[in-house]
Amino acid sequence: MNVSGAVWLLTVIGIVGLLLFDYFFHVRRTHIPSLGEAARWTAVYIGIAVAFGFGVLILGGGTAGAEYFAGYVTEKALSVDNLFVFLLLLGSFKVPRADQQKVLLFGITFSLIVRTGFIFLGAALINSFAWVFYLFGLILLITAGNLLREQHDDDRPPDNVIIRLARRVLRTSENYDGDKLVTTVDGRRMLTPMLLVMVAIGGTDILFALDSIPAIFGLTQNTYLVFTATAFSLLGLRQLYFLIDGLLDRLVYLSYGLAAILALIGIKLILHALHENNVPFINNGEHVDAAEISTGLSLSLIIGILLVTVLFSLLSPRGRAQTYTRAARRHANEYLDVETDPAYCDEIYHRLLEEEAHINGLPAKYRARTYAEKELTDLLRRAHELHERRVAAGTCFRPEPASTGVS
Repeated sequence: MNVSGAVWLLTVIGIVGLLLFDYFFHVRRTHIPSLGEAARWTAVYIGIAVAFGFGVLILGGGTAGAEYFAGYVTEKALSVDNLFVFLLLLGSFKVPRADQQKVLLFGITFSLIVRTGFIFLGAALINSFAWVFYLFGLILLITAGNLLREQHDDDRPPDNVIIRLARRVLRTSENYDGDKLVTTVDGRRMLTPMLLVMVAIGGTDILFALDSIPAIFGLTQNTYLVFTATAFSLLGLRQLYFLIDGLLDRLVYLSYGLAAILALIGIKLILHALHENNVPFINNGEHVDAAEISTGLSLSLIIGILLVTVLFSLLSPRGRAQTYTRAARRHANEYLDVETDPAYCDEIYHRLLEEEAHINGLPAKYRARTYAEKELTDLLRRAHELHERRVAAGTCFRPEPASTGVS
């Protein structure tokens, strides 16, 4: 599939235009997107991506279309897993809910710039050195193993060298000043924590790109398809974050599904590397007659793995127990530490009560295991005590009575 310079230019202009539209029409006014707003714009961005894919299918042929859709679905799935990390990161920095979308949009823009650079670097390496396929395949297999070892259940916020360096170098004020990056404290101009959050999001994006770019090159080596599938998977991610906020807690087995997908693509890359082999110490630099995994089969397996992962997350008792526990912990932390807006505090508290009701509806084994976690029960007790104080002060409403399981 050959793409002219004019098509490249029009594509880049279109993607930049969508980003600017987001900046000037969505996040300039600080607000918490409603579920309806998030759903509408998520549908718009997914619709644009799918329509573009059908355009590739019609104009570029069946192989190009299948490669685009395989890349898009894989990158979108990886992006959803990244959203969970962003959720923990925004919580650890105590970013008010209304300001989160601007941080996310900055992260998406930064990620798109970084990944574009990685895409062209990867394309140049692949065109020059066939052994790069071995390297990319090994990276994906290692990443798959790391995903299997990861434990999201303890809800520890992300901590990497970039975040630690940013905390040490950037001296910021104690409190946010809306979404401003600079504020004035006691007559002195200071950086706000918002800048620190943006650096942390951007640095984490770089680490994500090290996994996602080899993954999509395992599905297609066409630079245009790699770029567009990556770009469209990122566009609309901000709206998706607010749409599936609660659903993120339910996808407790997503990491296992992604590990299987990355392992599949890693094997596909290594098989392709064997087929194209010119490494002297492997078969004397001659190609190895190895079977290759077709793009159609890859797309089918990726979609199948994701469906099984989502269904198992939603239906298994253990998955539901982890879902409700994680959600209750997050809502309690939000209520205690993050939000000061009374209306949103009420909303968070009602969500907390709903999650506690879900926990109480679990089978006895999982319910007992959940309430045996002292850290969780202490957290829930503190949230209820704070709510009682807010009700007494008249800043919150008393909800309908509900059994919480916390004494």
